[in-house]
Order: sequence, then C-alpha cells, then structure tokens
Amino acid sequence: MIHSALTHRVLIYAFGVLLLRLVASAISSFRTRQWLFLVASYLFYASWGPWFLAVLVFSSLVNYALGIHLRRRITPGRLWLGIGFNLLLLCFFKYLPLIGGISTSNTVAARLGHIVLPLGMSFWTFQAISYLLDLYREEDLDPSLLEFCLFMAFWPTVISGPVCRLPNMLPQFRQASGLTWEDMGKGTQRMLTGIFMMAVSQVLAVGLASGQGVDGGFARAANSLGGLDVWCLVVGYGFQLFFNFAGYSHIVIGAAQLFSIRLQENFNRPYLSTTPSMFWTRWHMSLSFWIRDYVFFPIATLRREIWWRNASLVISMFVFGLWHKGSLLFMLWGIYHGFVLVLHRQWQQLQLKWEIRLPRHLLTPLSWLVTFGAVSLGWIFFRAESKEQAATMVRIVFSPARYTRVTLPLNFCGLSLLAMIGYFAVVGIAALLDRQARPAPSAASVGGAAGYERSPSGVLALLARDRWVWVVPIVIVLTVYALLILHQPVPLIGPMMYRVF
Repeated sequence: MIHSALTHRVLIYAFGVLLLRLVASAISSFRTRQWLFLVASYLFYASWGPWFLAVLVFSSLVNYALGIHLRRRITPGRLWLGIGFNLLLLCFFKYLPLIGGISTSNTVAARLGHIVLPLGMSFWTFQAISYLLDLYREEDLDPSLLEFCLFMAFWPTVISGPVCRLPNMLPQFRQASGLTWEDMGKGTQRMLTGIFMMAVSQVLAVGLASGQGVDGGFARAANSLGGLDVWCLVVGYGFQLFFNFAGYSHIVIGAAQLFSIRLQENFNRPYLSTTPSMFWTRWHMSLSFWIRDYVFFPIATLRREIWWRNASLVISMFVFGLWHKGSLLFMLWGIYHGFVLVLHRQWQQLQLKWEIRLPRHLLTPLSWLVTFGAVSLGWIFFRAESKEQAATMVRIVFSPARYTRVTLPLNFCGLSLLAMIGYFAVVGIAALLDRQARPAPSAASVGGAAGYERSPSGVLALLARDRWVWVVPIVIVLTVYALLILHQPVPLIGPMMYRVF
C-alpha cells in the first residue's frame, strides 16, 4: 500500500512538472512566472503536510520583515535577532523532540517527542540565515516579498536542497528570456541519471536477496562481524548514501534546468578526492560552502593563532554534524571529520618543515587511499544504529585478529565492489568526454598570439557535446534493469535519505 502510494505520488509530480513546463513556456512576463512558480511550490510542499506549509510561510514572512529591519540599520544586534529567531524555530521542531524521546512519563517533555519536523526545514532555514548574513555584509539585495517567498519555497529545492543563496537565485527569477529546448534535454538527462542512481542506492540498501544489503548488514549484531565485513559495510553504505543523495541532487538540478534555472552543484566526484579538505569541497557542496563561509571564516578570523584555526575547523564540523541531527553519533561524526582535517593540515606543515617529497606516482594513489579510508571509516558514526554498535565496529576495524573471517554474504561484498568500480568507470568516461567536448586552442593562440578556439570534431567529440541525446535511452534501460534486480516488494526509488534532515 505504501509503495503504491509512493508510485502514485511520483506520477502526479511528473505530470505536474510537465504541465508547469508547458504553462511557463507560454508566459513572457517574469513576474507572472514568479507567481506561477510560487503557487506550484506551495502546492507541492503542502502535499506533504498542510501545516508544513504554514510553518514555511510563517518563517518566510518573519525573515522578510527581519531583512527589512536589518537593511534600515545594519547592526550586530539586528543580525543576531534574525539568526536567533531562525535557530529557535529550527530547534523547536528539530531538537526539542529529542528531549521528549528520552522521557517515558506523560509530561510536557514527553509530548515534545510527538512534534514532527517539517520536511526540508534545515535547508530553508539555512537559506534564510544566509540571506540575513548577506544583508549584514551589505550585499545589494532587494527582493520583493513574492521573490523572497519563492526563494524560500522553490519547489525543486524545498525538501532536500541544495542550499541556495539569494544572490544566485534572484537574477534567475527575474530573467526575461524564454525557456530553451536545450535546457529541456539536458535537464531530462540529469533527472533520468538521478533516478538511475537512486535505483542503484536501493539495490545496495536491500541487496540481491532479503537481508543481504547494507540495511541487513547494520541490523546484524556488531560482535558477529569481521574486519573485512565492517569495511565492506561502510564502503557499501558510503556509495549507497552517495548514489541516493547525489541522484536526488541530479533530479532537483535537472528539474530546475527544465525551467532554465541553474542551481548550485552539490557533488563533484567526491570519491576521487586525494585530501580530506578536497573531499569537503566536493561532497554536499552547497552545505559545505555554507559552513565554510558563514561559520568557519567568521570564527577563524577572531584570532590569528594556528591552534585557534584548528579549533575553528573542529567547531565548524561539529556544527555540520549537529545540523544533520542532534544525536551523539552525528556530533561525533562531525568532530571526527574536524580532527581529520586538522591532522591533514598538520601533515602539510610537517611536509614543508621536513621537506618531505614523495614521487607523484606514489603520493597520489597513497593520498587517495588514506582519504577514502578515513571518509569511509567516518560513515560508521553516520549510519550505526547505536553508540554501542559504532564503538564495536571501530574496535573491530583496529583489531588485526578480526580480519580472519568474513560473515557477510559474498554477493553483498561483490555488489559493493561492483558499485565502487562502476562509479570510477563512469567518472573516468565522463572525464574523457569532457576533455573531448572542450574547445581546443588554435595554432595562433598556442603560439602566443591571439587566436580563435577550434571546435572539437569527430564522432567522439559529437558524442561528448550532445551526450544527452544518447545518455537518456541508456539510463532508461539501466534503470529498468535495476528494477528487475529488485525482486523484493520495495519501490524502485526509496525515500530520499537526506529528507529527514
């Protein structure tokens, strides 16, 4: 019944997007188009819960008023008033229910446990805070109430991001140019790619047989696992999370591109990162850059000492973990990555001090392996069912004697390995196509004189330039194949994992 309802909801949304695209293409006035997008966004959000919409509208109206108040006289007090309002509202829905979950008696605290977090509230609350901070930095922003409400509720991003910023969105909301067929094609390609990635995520979660996926692995008693089992689980979960969230981001970015609106990229081949800092410029980029610009930089510039800069990294990553959920495991996950970033910076200092120089052909794969291992190990805190399970799994990883046995099904280990190999293969092919599609400099420009760029030619260049034409049918076939793999009665596209944050 639940899966049938999910399928019906997806079909209704798909029909709604098609209808919205047809109506929007017939509208020449950007103001009318703004009203159309806002009404569609509110209808979409209300379909998940009418009172969710009431909270969103309330937050939008108050933040718009706070923005007017701040623009009239820019002071730290007025800024903190706005930030305080948003944090209090977010904490009421996101963190107070956790207190209620601790209490079992029929008290006020216990009743707090029944408060439901509006979908995507963490995302659009951070958007509101970024708007106030941009005003405080004297950014030239003058949104109308209509435009600000649309910024807060824009239907592709309102549930699970990416976290948008008004300086990027406002000019696009005001663009008078019509919608293009090229955007339609590329947007469709990205949406279908995202659907396929989310289908792969479901296969990893469920497995090829009942209880043989990531979910089944974490449901086992942690003491029964071996060292290789833990690594297989965390690598499989890392790719499950990536395919799910990056796939959803593809769908969102593609849906916005159908309407000629460019959203910020959220992932940029993160598992190719060779340093922890590089990873956090490629994973959940919209939130990573938000934390960097609005948390790390302001804190780090308070003092000049190296120890304070390192402490600022740990504090910022702690906020990153706390944003996801107010639980000890997520806080530990953030602190863990903060210390990993600090250790990386200390290693860089030692390299400079001791003039350590490794051959590039050794340094690059070694750096990638250490980074990939550190990131994968961190997923234990992100996914573990309990503190005890997380502690046991970490202890197993560092116990050599536990590497003599494998208890997880071999088909799951093979599936995780296949997901990893497939990811790197697709990334490599995409990089090759990007290189082919890039214009080549003319002979004159290579020689130092001004010259025009030559367009790439040949079959490979044509495939690279117009890849959406042939990628779409391939993705459709692969998605159908993934559907056939899922013999269990589960939906092809499961719930968006980041939707709960």
